[in-house]
Amino acid sequence: MPVSVTTPRGLSRLTGPLRALVTLVLRGEARRAGEIGVVLSGDELSREMNRAWRGMDHATDVISFAYDEREQDAATRPVCGDLLISLDRVHAQAKRYRVSAGRELSRLVVHGALHLCGHDHRRAGERARMRTREAAALREVRSHADAMDIVLVPATRATRRSSNAKPRARRTRAGAASRDGRRRAR
Repeated sequence: MPVSVTTPRGLSRLTGPLRALVTLVLRGEARRAGEIGVVLSGDELSREMNRAWRGMDHATDVISFAYDEREQDAATRPVCGDLLISLDRVHAQAKRYRVSAGRELSRLVVHGALHLCGHDHRRAGERARMRTREAAALREVRSHADAMDIVLVPATRATRRSSNAKPRARRTRAGAASRDGRRRAR
């Protein structure tokens, strides 16, 4: 399989939409997939890789590793590389930009896949060209973003429930309910 996807436990249903996203981006760039790996992780791995490969000691949303980009015939070869995406950044940025987690994940996959195809955004002209390609690809992949929301939203709610859970009321010997287990004054 040219596009492999590694997800945290419970998110394996993202595999199909993620493969489709990468394939659509490559098709839009008139490229074909060689060996491409998409890894969904958290901020810890993102920070570690960003520090090791880019010299930046902070987590980032997506890191692209293109394997053949320096070859003379890179533009005609099948695209080979890896994308590492931080789900922690996906959720934080989705909240900040007021979009769904599926839309933000789609944006990052599209952005990373364009990097694998050789696009960059260091200079103004490159940045404009890449943003145009990104916007065009995102218009095509809305249904995949919606499919990812179906998977991500329940996972987000479950995470929120477990991390923001209030202590349950416990009964004291006298039978009065209290949140911390102590008797409630009447």
